[in-house]
Amino acid sequence: MPFLKNISPDPTTDKELVAAFKQSGDTNYLSTLYQRYMDLVFGVCLKYFKDAERSKDAVMDIYEELNTKLKNHEVDNFKGWLHVLARNHCLMQLRSPRNMKTTEFNADFMQSAENTHLNGEVLEKESNFVKLEQCLDTLTQEQRQCVQLFYLQNKCYNEIAAITGYDWNKVRSYIQNGRRNLKLCMDEKGLEL
Repeated sequence: MPFLKNISPDPTTDKELVAAFKQSGDTNYLSTLYQRYMDLVFGVCLKYFKDAERSKDAVMDIYEELNTKLKNHEVDNFKGWLHVLARNHCLMQLRSPRNMKTTEFNADFMQSAENTHLNGEVLEKESNFVKLEQCLDTLTQEQRQCVQLFYLQNKCYNEIAAITGYDWNKVRSYIQNGRRNLKLCMDEKGLEL
């Protein structure tokens, strides 16, 4: 189908051409109708693809799609319906996997597993962990064990009681007292718990 304007405009309305095409299946009706809006379809495609040749190909693809879809849809406003059809066609083309851009993996741009460049934040965190371990060491053995199981291993009171053999109320007490003592130690060292 050439990209030319229809020289002798057909006085038949869009609705009449759609009805005639649906009834007869004659593509001449569809061709006459499509030529009225070919510039619109090309403009929509150009907006999405930003490439004239690809847009021309899409105009032809949309005509073929129109040939099947128009038979199955009730269309009152052909121009609006065609605009939506063209837009959806372009979006589907842009989303298809063959349009996804990939780049080659370059290992030189990846950070190595070795942390050779320690920044200040990493050093500060490491220092805080050392201080936290020192504060954990100030707790009684029972408090340290229960606090570690509760906060570091996410165990519940019942699980801690089963693991340690301590009474449930003792576990609760060790955790509460251990947390309080840990907080006091951390405050002395200038850290937040």
